Amino acid sequence: MAGASVKVAVRVRPFNSREMSRDSKCIIQMSGSTTTIVNPKQPKETPKSFSFDYSYWSHTSPEDINYASQKQVYRDIGEEMLQHAFEGYNVCIFAYGQTGAGKSYTMMGKQEKDQQGIIPQLCEDLFSRINDTTNDNMSYSVEVSYMEIYCERVRDLLNPKNKGNLRVREHPLLGPYVEDLSKLAVTSYNDIQDLMDSGNKARTVAATNMNETSSRSHAVFNIIFTQKRHDAETDITTEKVSKISLVDLAGSERADSTGAKGTRLKEGANINKSLTTLGKVISALAEMDSGPNKNKKKKKTDFIPYRDSVLTWLLRENLGGNSRTAMVAALSPADINYDETLSTLRYADRAKQIRCNAVINEDPNNKLIRELKDEVTRLRDLLYAQGLGDITDANTLPGGPKLTNALVGMSPSSSLSALSSRAASVSSLHERILFAPGSEEAIERLKETEKIIAELNETWEEKLRRTEAIRMEREALLAEMGVAMREDGGTLGVFSPKKTPHLVNLNEDPLMSECLLYYIKDGTTRVGREDAERRQDIVLSGHFIKEEHCIFRSDSRGGSEAVVTLEPCEGADTYVNGKKVTEPSILRSGNRIIMGKSHVFRFNHPEQARQERERTPCAETPAEPVDWAFAQRELLEKQGIDMKQEMEQRLQELEDQYRREREEATYLLEQQRLDYESKLEALKKQMDSRYYPEVNEEDEEPEDEVQWTERECELALWAFRKWKWYQFTSLRDQLWGNAIFLKEANAISVELKKKVQFQFVLLTDTLYSPLPPDLLPPEAAKDRETRPFPRTIVAVEVQDQKNGATHYWTLEKLRQRLDLMREMYDRAAEVPSSIIEDCDNVVTGGDPFYDRFPWFRLVGRAFVYLSNLLYPVPLVHRVAIVSEKGEVKGFLRVAVQAISADEEAPDYGSGVRQSGTAKISFDDQHFEKFQSESCPVVGMSRSGTSQEELRIVEGQGQGVDTGPSADEVNNNTCSASIPPEGLLDSPEKTVLDGPLDTALDHLRLGSTFTFRVTVLQASSISAEYADIFCQFNFIHRHDEAFSTEPLKNTGRGPPLGFYHVQNIAVEVTKSFIEYIKSQPIVFEVFGHYQQHPFPPLCKDVLSPLRPSRRHFPRVMPLSKPVPATKLSTLTRPSPGPCHCKYDLLVYFEICELEANGDYIPAVVDHRGGMPCMGTFLLHQGIQRRITVTLLHETGSHIRWKEVRELVVGRIRNTPETDESLMDPNILSLNILSSGYIHPAQDDRQFLDSDMPRTFYQFEAAWDSSMHNSLLLNRVTPYREKIYMTLSAYIELENCTQPAVVTKDFCMVFYSRDAKLPASRSIRNLFGSGSLRASESNRVTGVYELSLSHVADAGSPGMQRRRRRVLDTSVAYVRGEENLAGWRPRSDSLILDHQWELEKLSLLQEVEKTRHYLLLREKLESTQRPVPEALSPATSDDSESHSSSGASSPLSAEGRPSPLDTPNERQRELAVKCLRLLTHTFNREYAHSHVCISASESKLSEMSVTLLRDPSMSPLGAATLTPSSTCPSLVEGRYNTDLRTPQPCSRPASPEPELLPEVDVKKPPSPTQAPEADKEPQRLLVPDIQEIRVSPIVSKKGYLHFLEPHTAGWAKRFVVVRRPYAYMYNSDKDSVERFVLNLSTAQVEYSEDQQAMLKTPNTFAVCTEHRGILLQANSDKDMHDWLYAFNPLLAGTIRSKLSRRRSAQMRV
Repeated sequence: MAGASVKVAVRVRPFNSREMSRDSKCIIQMSGSTTTIVNPKQPKETPKSFSFDYSYWSHTSPEDINYASQKQVYRDIGEEMLQHAFEGYNVCIFAYGQTGAGKSYTMMGKQEKDQQGIIPQLCEDLFSRINDTTNDNMSYSVEVSYMEIYCERVRDLLNPKNKGNLRVREHPLLGPYVEDLSKLAVTSYNDIQDLMDSGNKARTVAATNMNETSSRSHAVFNIIFTQKRHDAETDITTEKVSKISLVDLAGSERADSTGAKGTRLKEGANINKSLTTLGKVISALAEMDSGPNKNKKKKKTDFIPYRDSVLTWLLRENLGGNSRTAMVAALSPADINYDETLSTLRYADRAKQIRCNAVINEDPNNKLIRELKDEVTRLRDLLYAQGLGDITDANTLPGGPKLTNALVGMSPSSSLSALSSRAASVSSLHERILFAPGSEEAIERLKETEKIIAELNETWEEKLRRTEAIRMEREALLAEMGVAMREDGGTLGVFSPKKTPHLVNLNEDPLMSECLLYYIKDGTTRVGREDAERRQDIVLSGHFIKEEHCIFRSDSRGGSEAVVTLEPCEGADTYVNGKKVTEPSILRSGNRIIMGKSHVFRFNHPEQARQERERTPCAETPAEPVDWAFAQRELLEKQGIDMKQEMEQRLQELEDQYRREREEATYLLEQQRLDYESKLEALKKQMDSRYYPEVNEEDEEPEDEVQWTERECELALWAFRKWKWYQFTSLRDQLWGNAIFLKEANAISVELKKKVQFQFVLLTDTLYSPLPPDLLPPEAAKDRETRPFPRTIVAVEVQDQKNGATHYWTLEKLRQRLDLMREMYDRAAEVPSSIIEDCDNVVTGGDPFYDRFPWFRLVGRAFVYLSNLLYPVPLVHRVAIVSEKGEVKGFLRVAVQAISADEEAPDYGSGVRQSGTAKISFDDQHFEKFQSESCPVVGMSRSGTSQEELRIVEGQGQGVDTGPSADEVNNNTCSASIPPEGLLDSPEKTVLDGPLDTALDHLRLGSTFTFRVTVLQASSISAEYADIFCQFNFIHRHDEAFSTEPLKNTGRGPPLGFYHVQNIAVEVTKSFIEYIKSQPIVFEVFGHYQQHPFPPLCKDVLSPLRPSRRHFPRVMPLSKPVPATKLSTLTRPSPGPCHCKYDLLVYFEICELEANGDYIPAVVDHRGGMPCMGTFLLHQGIQRRITVTLLHETGSHIRWKEVRELVVGRIRNTPETDESLMDPNILSLNILSSGYIHPAQDDRQFLDSDMPRTFYQFEAAWDSSMHNSLLLNRVTPYREKIYMTLSAYIELENCTQPAVVTKDFCMVFYSRDAKLPASRSIRNLFGSGSLRASESNRVTGVYELSLSHVADAGSPGMQRRRRRVLDTSVAYVRGEENLAGWRPRSDSLILDHQWELEKLSLLQEVEKTRHYLLLREKLESTQRPVPEALSPATSDDSESHSSSGASSPLSAEGRPSPLDTPNERQRELAVKCLRLLTHTFNREYAHSHVCISASESKLSEMSVTLLRDPSMSPLGAATLTPSSTCPSLVEGRYNTDLRTPQPCSRPASPEPELLPEVDVKKPPSPTQAPEADKEPQRLLVPDIQEIRVSPIVSKKGYLHFLEPHTAGWAKRFVVVRRPYAYMYNSDKDSVERFVLNLSTAQVEYSEDQQAMLKTPNTFAVCTEHRGILLQANSDKDMHDWLYAFNPLLAGTIRSKLSRRRSAQMRV
């Protein structure tokens, strides 16, 4: 049977859970011994077929007739291999396959019945056949070993002591073997089963994606099966030894399939390495045994790589060697494992071709002895060849018999003793061996061989005897040392000898005491140091131990007990029982011996102690335990040291010292307190003397009282009232301080599945959103009457997603409910879930998460003004229904008309609901009280919100039809600016004090006036409100409301028709007339809210309703500056008032080295379409430079000195960056050049010919490889972009620290040889090519440079702004991880709420203006005498109307004023109107660069000649600037001088005669400007902020610019993205050449100047540095440009033109 092939079987398993979850399909088919696999990716491809010895179909259940069970597999393979083992052959079975294919199941199986694998069945069958043997001459022995190969290391699975890795060695005869691998003899199958169980538990398994218990190691189970046959006739015993190797290989795998990472990935690499080596070995063996190579001569290239892995090295004999081998390949049937399954089939197909040369292992010992004899002969010949033959000759006679005896079983040491017996020739022999090459190695090999021979010939009984002898010797030695042994050989412990005197150590640690025993032997025992001249019996160490410290002498005295004497050496410190001994001293049992300072022993004499116990106890034997402490205390007492007394004395000294120090500290503290009190008293007196001067002090000169103007009083009062009631800082503190409670409530809600979401909300007491009483704190209700500004509170918005309701809780209520929530959370584990999720008690309010909710919910409020009752004319209003958030929820049509008291109500029909006449009384006192408490809220709402947080948003209330006119705005603000003290004169009071009863005949005081309010229709209300009804009341009479019937609302079809008629009769009083002039009726619309799903919790709720900004396209985030590496970290001084501002246009270029040696700007892709953006297209591995050019208007305040540092870093492949992480790739670039330059041709504009702009440029070398970043070193993959942040630290003159310009670059790296187009911009693809491509290869950035004065660090305002607020939003609460992405609102909520307040204010203004326009149109259509304020023919300037426009239509005289000469009152009102407009519309939204307010317009016409006449200086006229009329909250100051411009303000010149009430101061002339420059320069704090470019384009197109000093016009392409207008050379130009800041520029338009200059469609734009005259293509185009530049001015012009046209039509 020699030369048989390897038996190969394949077995397919059922689907596992992973494959079933993926709906896998079976790709394996079996027919007989043929296995076929189908490619799932190409079903039409011919299936691949393989033929094996066995093909086992185990894919289906055991009920299938083709199902191959574990028994069948064993019958086919296991029984055959067991039979070969009984015949004497070596046997090997190994299982191969991918992870989870079923290898371990086939080999080991499970413990259940019929589930056992090949190995258990084979072992069980082995012992059953042994037990069935009846031949007495046959004897069997079985030894097993179990090892695993894990990560190329061998581990013994049966011996737990072999924890380390075992070495694999190779013997020339025995072959590879594992050193120290335990071989355990077994006598039954149960022994093997126990060993297998323990071994399997020790195997390394782990879970992968493909298998939950994946074998991570190769397991090799070896059975050495020995059969001995005794022939009784010849008395010869023969042996057969079979080695059965059962191998369970680890699974082959692919890292991507198994999901391996970390350790699993490393394991898989080692597994695949060994299996790859196994495949190479199988392939090489199959190649050798294949047909063409079978008869060829073996070549050197036919190398089998057994040693490449431990697995193949150990299985060398089983693969192509002396073994009968079988292989079981386990297959996965799933299509997702097609590649692995096909690889396994090919593996097994190759293994079929291997042929093994198995031989019967008969009498291996005899054969081995014979081979060893041959090797001994060869080694002896080798010694002869080395000239050492006489050694072997000398050993022939004595060594020959010994060697022969060794070979037949004697001790192998006899040959060695023969070699060593010749002592005379040893030296000469060594010398000869030293000079004989190879002789030492030969002798070493000879010793090794003889050792193996001796081990092989040693019988089992001899081994047992030798082991027993060693055990006995060890026990005797341990017993002598005082260590007892159990019967089973285990150590029992240390015990004292029974007779020998000895020393026992005493230690301060009780556990360390009596652990060392030193025996006092008969005679002399020396104690000393290790480095003594003579050897010491007891070695001690320490500073006070002498080299020879002392000597113990033991004398037995004629057989009686031994007497031990201690003799100290000279100079050695030795103490016995605390006394120092200098002479020999006899020791008695129990004596304490101290050597040196630290070695303490107790002397024990067992015999003496026994005799003493029989007699009386020794006097010196202490009654207390003799331990270390006792010995030390005894030493101190005997030496005269009283330790207790010394400790008490030391303690007393410490107490005295502590008492003295405490008295001194108390005295110093009291002195310091008195000192501080005296200083405080002195400061208090100083403050009192400064602010409260005593009248009776004669020596102090009285200070002159500062005379404030009326304007200054107004401003001071405004400032005092504003800051007294400022509230958003405290609201921010409340948001941050209560965030942890909100987070905890949400976390508990999620864990209890309550479907309730909590979030902060701000509520303000306004007309549209009055605060309910339960949300107002007690102190707020008291000061509600005196507050000039509406109160804003922090509340909690509770969104009940289960019931579709929204509630508002106070913070106190949240804390109370949170306590109940915690209790519910703690009880949640005890209460059944069905009770928790029961919603019945939710509605009743028993759950802390829920509140009762009303059936009807407020949709919104609307306001209808009643001033048409003054005339009286009927009006039908269409008013907006506005929610508390400022959202328009629908519209309401209401008719208001005056009727006579005796007029009968007409019959409206069945569809109209008519109520009787309601009588309402207006009490003057009651109304005045209402006025005092609500006028700040109502009348001041425009002023209160606009001056505090109002901003104008583009696209909100700026249309022509909806924008509030100047008259209405002026009316509102005038009433708003009246202080309670009455410092200012009220225009309304002068009108009201006139003869009202004569002017308004139908509204005579005391008469009864009846009017009718008809609620007609409601439209555009969302269908989520089912039943709709409306109620209305007077604004100060909440208790008297009129209600309509509810109507069904579907959201579709015609409007809802209420048609509710209500007559109201009122006794005319002064308060009633005041009410209908200025106050509205409040309409509240309610609806039943149908539940709709809230956004789920844990979504991003950080972007609530906000104006159109939230719909903007995503823009690249603005990064923080990259930290400087060379500059020292400077503490940034706090900026104070702003000195000036400049707009910077910055060009960024990345230049690459070309072949001609020039650095050319790299191509920039501008296809993003947004300004200030672009992608640099760079080549890989080329030297680069970065060029930065700063461009700005020339000014005296900004002078660049040098570039301190240019750093780049934050290399990433996403636009966002985590700036909190430390960036290791920051690189500081080498600055090559810097300085002012002349601009390039395309950058030089016509503007620079008159007043050239400043260009400052610097260049730095950039070696991208220094970042050591893969993103910069490789070619960028498709659709990926690389982002980098650059920061330049530039020093300016007169500045405390460098300014920082930061820009984020976007880059794509191509290969070095890639050809890139000159410009890939879409606009350039169809262009004429007039622009040079190099001029567009740059990225721009728009920045704002602010130069501020250094703030006073000690001012209370600065200290208040710098105070730290406890931010609880970052504190962790239990369950926070379930709130993925949710965060409590903080600062952004305040900003959003300010937007909502502004929107509500604007909506209120729109309603006022709409009512005013509707009333004016009605009066004109009815041909009534139009009062002055409403007459369109009085003046073209609507700005000069009376402030009582809508509220007091008649002038004081009751007749129209003259048209040509405005009176003094109109001048005063015009100034106030102008001040209001410049104040209101110049506030910019400081937290967003997207929405900036429209610049204020000048209402007086500015002559265009001012721009062209150099004699008219812009500073020659008085200036009115936004910085002088609007208080800057950021700068913290208020300029009371209306005419002196701030350094950063731009010139604007209203006519001087419009300012009669202000003391006009002459501004400095241009000749005085140089003197002002000579003032000492103050250090400034620079700050450069990048402007986020708005994605909203207001208008774009061509405009003509008037060129300075010529009569020509330059055509340029302009794009308006508020607040900036960007100018390009053409529409194909992708680089911004000039930017114009519309928020600081002034737009001017004059028809008269156009007619004079004969240049139509022109308008002017003035900045601080230059004036620009622009011309549009047509009149409509000009108005569109005006609206894009300044919507307010455009609306004013259109309103004026429409009034002029209507007047002309009437004429």
